[in-house]
This record gives sequence, C-alpha cells and structure tokens, in this order.
Amino acid sequence: MHSTRTACSTQASWAGPPVETPEVRTDLSPEALASPDLALSNDIIRTCVHCGICLSHCPTYQVRHDENDSPRGRIVLMRNMLEKGGTPDEMTVKHLDRCLSCLACEAICPSGVKYSKLIGQSREHIEAHYPRPAVQRGMRHLLAKLVPSPGLFRMALIAGRAARPMRSLFPGTLRAMLDALPGHAARRPSAVDRPQVFPAQGPRRARVSMLSGCVQKVLEPGINEATIRLLQRHGVEVVVARGAGCCGALSDHMGMAEQAQPMMKANIEAWLREAGAGDSIDAIIINASGCGTAVKAYGHALRHDPAWAERAARVSALAKDVTEFMTDIGLNADLVRPERTASMRVVYHAPCSMQHGQHIVHQPLDLLRKAGFEVAEPPDSFMCCGSAGIYNLLQPEIAGELKRRKAWSIRSVDAAVAATGNIGCMTQLADAVGIPFVHTVELLDWATGGPEPQALRGSKPPGSAQLEKAVSESASGPVAGSNPTI
Repeated sequence: MHSTRTACSTQASWAGPPVETPEVRTDLSPEALASPDLALSNDIIRTCVHCGICLSHCPTYQVRHDENDSPRGRIVLMRNMLEKGGTPDEMTVKHLDRCLSCLACEAICPSGVKYSKLIGQSREHIEAHYPRPAVQRGMRHLLAKLVPSPGLFRMALIAGRAARPMRSLFPGTLRAMLDALPGHAARRPSAVDRPQVFPAQGPRRARVSMLSGCVQKVLEPGINEATIRLLQRHGVEVVVARGAGCCGALSDHMGMAEQAQPMMKANIEAWLREAGAGDSIDAIIINASGCGTAVKAYGHALRHDPAWAERAARVSALAKDVTEFMTDIGLNADLVRPERTASMRVVYHAPCSMQHGQHIVHQPLDLLRKAGFEVAEPPDSFMCCGSAGIYNLLQPEIAGELKRRKAWSIRSVDAAVAATGNIGCMTQLADAVGIPFVHTVELLDWATGGPEPQALRGSKPPGSAQLEKAVSESASGPVAGSNPTI
C-alpha cells in the first residue's frame, strides 16, 4: 500500500529556520497491513501533515532543538522503522527513548494524530527487536521489577538513602535513582491500603473502588488516606479491592507488554469482582494521574484479547480521577472551613498525564477554589516537569533541565503551597520549588475537616523577600539566552 499526503511547512517562529519536510507517506506491504497494530500505526502516521504546531509544546524539542526529538521528526523515524521491520537502528531508538510520552503534542495537534498509540506500538517493536546493551537492558528490567512491588521498592528506598552520600561513585541511571530519592525516609505502611471497605458517612450516595497503587503508598501514604476521608465525608463508600495492585503503566511505557498486561488483568479481575458481588461500583477512583491515564487505556491495550477486551473496556469506562469524580458529585460547601483556606494561595501544577492524557484541566482548579483557596497557575503550565514515570531515571539530563525550568516557573508565582495530582510530579519537584508540595486531594480533605497535610505542618508561607531570593537563585529564568516561554 502506498499513500501520500502533502506536508505543510508551517513552523513556530522560534523553532529556527524552516526545515525541508518530505511528503508524509507510508509504504507498508499488504502483508504488514494484515496486522491490526501496523494498520492502526499506518493510519495514524498518515494523519500527520508535518505542520510543526507541536514543536512549541514538545519538551524535548524545546530543550534540544533537534527535529528528531520533535513529534513530527519521531513520526518519520517510526514510519521508517515500521516499514523496514526487523531490528531498529540505534539512532531511531535513541530519539524514541527521549520521548516523555507527555502527550502535549497530541493535545494541541489540529489533525488529531493519536501519537500515544503510535509511540506505544513503536516501543513494543523496539522491545521485541532491538538488542539493548547489557547494562541498559538490565537497568530497565530491574526498574520494571522493583517499582511495581511496594515491598521491594521500600527496601530499595532504604538502601538508596544509605548509599546516597556516595552518589558520586555511581554512574548514569544509578546516580539518577539516588538523586530522585525523596528528602524524607520511607513512610510507614498505611492500614488503609489493605483490602477492606470504608463505609460512607451519612446516606450513601455512591460506591467506588480505589486503586491504592504501588509507589505512591510507599512514598506518600497520606494521599490514599486523604482520598478515602474526603470520599467518605461526601457519602461515598470506598472499597480497596483484594488482588488489585500496580496499574502496569511503567512496564507498558517501556514497551514491555508481557510484563504490563498481567498487572492490568489482575486489576480488572479484582475490580469487576467487586462490581459483580451483588453491590455494583459506580467508579474506579485513581489519585495518581499517570495511573489514571494507563487504566483508561486498558481497553486499547487488551483490545485483541477476546477473553479480556470487553472487561478491559468496562474498567476503562469506570476509571475516574478523584478530582473528576468529586466534580461529578460536587464538593459540599457546608463542610469547608474558611479559617483554614481563606488566606492560603496555592499554585497548581497540572500533570501531563492529567491535562493531556485525560483532558482533565479545570476540575482540580475549580475544586480548590470552591474549597476557599486562592489558586494560581504557573507560566507554561502545559509543559512537562520531566518526571514522566521513570523518564527522570533513564534520561536524567533532559529530565533535569525540564525540572529546573518547571521549578523556576512555579517559584515565580507568589504562593504558599504547590499542589498537583500525580506522585511522580511531586517527587520530581518537591525539593526544588522552595514551598511545600502536596497532592490536591490532601488540600481538599484538610479544607473539609481532615488533618493538616504532613508537608504543611510547621511550614511557614514564604514572604516576598524569600520569594524574590528563590527566583533569583534559579538562574534568572528558565534558561539563559533561550526563549523564556520554552
């Protein structure tokens, strides 16, 4: 099959001189197109017109200014790789590995290119056909085993804190892992993460299951506790289902479908068991937006499996971010304690997986304002912070630059506290913004009668002098000599 679409030479004004963009075409054989995955990738590639609008929103292009590190450049690389088949070349793998999968390009694309599905298929192809160097391969598989297991992750966290003073002796990913450790020790396991049912307070309005997750309940178990309290207070019964665990996003993002899909199926089985136990569930609540994006894609991930496709699609339809669900049922204004919130200014960091992956934009902001907080957004709120799952471990240089830019952006806003809806963003940015960093649901819980978030205890809002000092220490802007709007 041979198809052609005329390219457009439009490019953002700061992206440098115009580049020669070839016609977008595909040349996959009829035999290759018999594969549903390749047929889908072919259709997605042909949707792209190479207009270049995505360049202004692509974090790696803004850092590196390399066409191969832009969405449209990667689409050409993926097209060439899939047409050729077999072993990808090293350059292609390098540039596809640098993609954060932040999906800012997909959110802004006027042609509707489903980039997330294309990069996902391409990563599976790389995983199946590219012989990575032994050390790189070993580190990726170590992370795929370590991070989804709360027990192993907790042990690694303890060992990492002991080794951190010797970080200069470690290379690459190992050093990045030590740098990414939170400033506090591993929290004690929370009792709420065990399988159980939390009854609604007052008349029951809804019954939901909550994903307790993996990394989050080790690093910040208070987030799950706050989520359950907030929902109970609003008449929601919360079920922590037996057998549910890691969502599988980490392995899936590395193209490791064989490792990711058993985790997906375990969650589907656990949640639908609750849904079919004589008392159905109204939603599956997720309070880490990276996990939410993954669960909402279960239907796509398992679409070719006749035993699981329908059940996976049902779970994806039930999945809701906690702020999405709270918007649906409404925050009870009578519960709000204005003495806690009226004088607090919050800067809200929008996770990519929430705003681009799930198209949840206004809900967290509206809820915080309804709870009485004054809410501000940082400049360039669409731009990724560099966390992106374990991207900050595998690509520490790019992730570090994005962290510095995002931290500057947040610190430029005169706020007492920063809030977000993703544990990865919190871990990436907490030590760099100069103010407490909490989950949105922790603030909503506190505002409606819950305990003060741990990060706020004993903290003092920065005065203007402290803020000015923090901003000046951040290299006087995102990058000296670069476009300030990245």
